[in-house]
Amino acid sequence: MTAIARNVISHATLPLAELPGITHRTLAGHEHGLTQLSIWKQTLAPGASTPPHSHDTEEVVLCHAGRGEVHLDGQVHRFGPASSVLLPRDVPHQIFNVGDEPMEITGVFPAAPVGVFDLEAKPMQLPW
Repeated sequence: MTAIARNVISHATLPLAELPGITHRTLAGHEHGLTQLSIWKQTLAPGASTPPHSHDTEEVVLCHAGRGEVHLDGQVHRFGPASSVLLPRDVPHQIFNVGDEPMEITGVFPAAPVGVFDLEAKPMQLPW
């Protein structure tokens, strides 16, 4: 378990995971003893994208910095700072950084752990 002092987690103590162009920290989740909430913090480099995927739960993505685009259900939606992206359960989506600066986002899920699946609905092996 991560360093927790009276239910306070120092983000600096959390492990950093990476995919090409993406850094990830799980701020709160199953590994912290939660069963119904996960919060992920990610930074996408300019031009980077998540792999196409879906989750077994709803997701809300909060954008803090940068400019993004989400491909969802055959549609493209643009977003930027101070906006929320609402993603339904079991619907494939992909998030792109379409700006010139790093894009900082937080994913909030009403589940712990969170299932992540590829386009064939097979579980994805991610480094977090």
